[in-house]
Amino acid sequence: MAEMHDTTEEYLETILEIEEEGIKPMRARLVERLGLSAAAVSETVGRLVDHGYAELLDDRSLRLTPKGRGLATTVVRRHRLAERLLTDVIGLEWEKVHREADRWEHAISADVEEKLVELLGDPSTCPHGNPIPGSRRKTGRVVTTRLNDTDGAVTVARISEKLELSDEGLKLLSDARLIPGCAANVVERDVDGVVVETATGRFTIPREVADQVSVTAGADGGAPDTAGSLAASR
Repeated sequence: MAEMHDTTEEYLETILEIEEEGIKPMRARLVERLGLSAAAVSETVGRLVDHGYAELLDDRSLRLTPKGRGLATTVVRRHRLAERLLTDVIGLEWEKVHREADRWEHAISADVEEKLVELLGDPSTCPHGNPIPGSRRKTGRVVTTRLNDTDGAVTVARISEKLELSDEGLKLLSDARLIPGCAANVVERDVDGVVVETATGRFTIPREVADQVSVTAGADGGAPDTAGSLAASR
């Protein structure tokens, strides 16, 4: 039963993350994101619908019910709080915390969640720059663009959840110090990707990676809650 519970939470969490990126949740996107077969995804989505966690709309997209959205929000919140704990307090390398938090998110109780908020100072974002649902710390709306589409001085604001599933992509960003709160200079774009200069040198970021990195114009540290990112970069 615990395994089924974790599967439900994983699917609901993924649907919510896809929504956050402005993408319509479809079963094909779940197949892509979870790395599962279309048949397996269809079967689990059917169970989500049967149990009242989601609805399948006429255009074949998925919509979370209030019940499903509530559970998805809780899981995402605990996952991102766990990431902050792993980075800010325990000191785990930035590129490793997403995978580790996947193991923690299902085991965090409401009491532990409350203590994490107190310990961490109620952060508004995870170390990858994604918002922590329910945080009382509000941040101003920041206009971002993809690293693929910029030139000159920028500050990294956010790494997409999709890219967080790529160990190789995260390691590249960590080595290049292209993490939220850190500055970079886009010097050129070519067929191989985006060439950037950062505090650790010059790097070519493949286009499929750069497309998942959101930045703000200027090198003034525009990303909120960067303590964990800065700790990881030291």
